[in-house]
Amino acid sequence: MRNYKKFDIWQESMIIAKDVYELSSQLPIEEKYGLKSQICRAVISIPSNIAEGCSKSSEKEFKHFLEIAIGSSFELETQLILIKELGFAQEKSIEIIIEKIIKNQKMINSLIGKLKKANS
Repeated sequence: MRNYKKFDIWQESMIIAKDVYELSSQLPIEEKYGLKSQICRAVISIPSNIAEGCSKSSEKEFKHFLEIAIGSSFELETQLILIKELGFAQEKSIEIIIEKIIKNQKMINSLIGKLKKANS
């Protein structure tokens, strides 16, 4: 079993989660069950799936959960772009979070690539 807390991708995902929760408080009240709910679920999914993947005994299962995490990451990025385009939050704040997301996506993809090579 791997210690998920030692993975940079998990640590970065937790920082992104905090940032997104802070950003979500700026959204209009009408978005409580819309975009706010969506971004909070997507951002929680990223570190949660990394942690769950770390509990799996096989590299294949671990990779599967990393793929789910990166899918949630792309979902979150898309939702933040929409929030920016709708003018629901400060553009600069959103751009900073998106930069962190893209960096984390690259790190997750790199780990997925290493796991693929190890299994071939």
